[in-house]
Amino acid sequence: MINKSDKKEKKVRINSSLKITIMAIILIAIVSIALTPVTFQNDTYYTIKVGEHIAQYGIDMEDPFSWHEDLAYTYPHWGYDLITYYIYSAYDMTGIYITTCILSAILGISIYLMNSKLTKNQVLSFIITIGVMYLIRGYIAARAQLVTFILFTLTIYFIERFLESRKKRYAIGLIIIPILIANLHVAVFPFYFILYLPYIGEYLVAILAETIIYRKIEIKSLELKIKRLKNKPNSEEKVIQTEKKLEELKEKIEKIKTKRTKELQEPYKIKLTKNNNVKWLILIMLICVFTGLLTPLGTTPYTYLVKTMQGNTTQNINEHLPMTITNETEVICTLILFIAPLMFTKTKIKLSDLFMLGGLCYLMLSSRRQLSMFAIIGSLMLSRIIINLLITYGNEGTMEKAKEKMSTKIGILITSILVLSLSYYFAKDKVNETFVDETSYPVKACNFILQNVDLGKARFYNEYNYGSYMLFRGIPVFIDSRADLYAPEFSGKEEDIFMDFMDISNIGSYYEDMFDKYDITHVITYKNSKMNMIITKTEDKQLKELYSDNYFVVYERNS
Repeated sequence: MINKSDKKEKKVRINSSLKITIMAIILIAIVSIALTPVTFQNDTYYTIKVGEHIAQYGIDMEDPFSWHEDLAYTYPHWGYDLITYYIYSAYDMTGIYITTCILSAILGISIYLMNSKLTKNQVLSFIITIGVMYLIRGYIAARAQLVTFILFTLTIYFIERFLESRKKRYAIGLIIIPILIANLHVAVFPFYFILYLPYIGEYLVAILAETIIYRKIEIKSLELKIKRLKNKPNSEEKVIQTEKKLEELKEKIEKIKTKRTKELQEPYKIKLTKNNNVKWLILIMLICVFTGLLTPLGTTPYTYLVKTMQGNTTQNINEHLPMTITNETEVICTLILFIAPLMFTKTKIKLSDLFMLGGLCYLMLSSRRQLSMFAIIGSLMLSRIIINLLITYGNEGTMEKAKEKMSTKIGILITSILVLSLSYYFAKDKVNETFVDETSYPVKACNFILQNVDLGKARFYNEYNYGSYMLFRGIPVFIDSRADLYAPEFSGKEEDIFMDFMDISNIGSYYEDMFDKYDITHVITYKNSKMNMIITKTEDKQLKELYSDNYFVVYERNS
């Protein structure tokens, strides 16, 4: 029977948790919005234009924006492109910015709720979530990846909850998510299944360990031997001997089981758990494999990543390159937070968490863009490590005391002031930013081109970083940030347009030779580009300057 004091204490705990949850959600949303950049990245511009094309003509699997003829295009995030276009057509650039702020806030809140629900520690989850949002600030943009960050956060939450309870609603959620990914950001469709592997890996290791340690194969072998001997005449003595041997082995295994049960309860470093719900998780994963067919893109979810890895684009785009860890101070500090407790204390870690951390770390070092996934999903592992550290050294009440103090009026006030001050620090430099950065995108140059150049006859050479803005303005381009489109694995062409661009950009060959190859009529380039420096230095008579501003120059090429 629960007395009044227990009821009162329980009510206080619930009120305390509710206060912190509300405060955390509001403050995390504010931090997330403060970290959201005002200026758009180049992908946003082609996203709007692709969405407009889909709204008007549907998914025709052909590129309409480059002057290269008959380029095949896979529309890898057609759903996100279409939604973005509708937002833009209704609310202009302001609508896209507000949507990005909302998605950023949802991501921050999702990371917090995932951590607090799975670790039962609100204070730690709050602190870690703010750290994660700061770490991935460079990946918060009006791009499809922001949506998939949220979906992957939910994936981890649903997997963990399903393994804990095996409730159908989590299984349904896990089946819906890959359908959304296949239509919103097909490039990361295979990554969804990677998130299952640590849990399956731990389950298989547990089965293998039991098979070896409990000598299950030997027991099965003896049982079969007894069965065969019983069918043979004059084998009673051998049957008795084999049965005796089997009983001795079973007794020995029972002692091993008793000892191992204690060891598993208090492992040295790695917690190994055999969760039989993983069998159902494997079934869900197999069902999800076929969800890639629920898209108008055909088999693209299964082929897109393979084709990308076969090409040269990932070796030449900055965000796809391997991370140089010595240049990443924030990443080094984050890794120390993981490694130090595991190496220098008695802190323990689940084998599935170790597999997850190892895999995410490998992906991050292989491709710097995966820092985002390492931070988002790794936050759960970090929360568990810190909580285990506190429990191991008898300080598990520290967070509970912090929670009590934080939920008071003074605690809420101090926390709010600190977080709001931090948010102001993040946002203060964004006040004077514009949606379009004229130092990076040729706004005035495009105005000139649209007024003075016959686009029906022009074949512009442009550079990768601002090609998306040019096609957004309705100017056919040589290349833009849809890099895969210009690689032969996707374009269906023999020419590797992307590598030809890299050759020109890096002065690997004489630019005029490439211009002849593609019948270039006009050139737009950064004023400080290598090519323009050569043009200016040599006073190239083949190129006539039509327009120039502080950042861009437009040339007409003499045929």
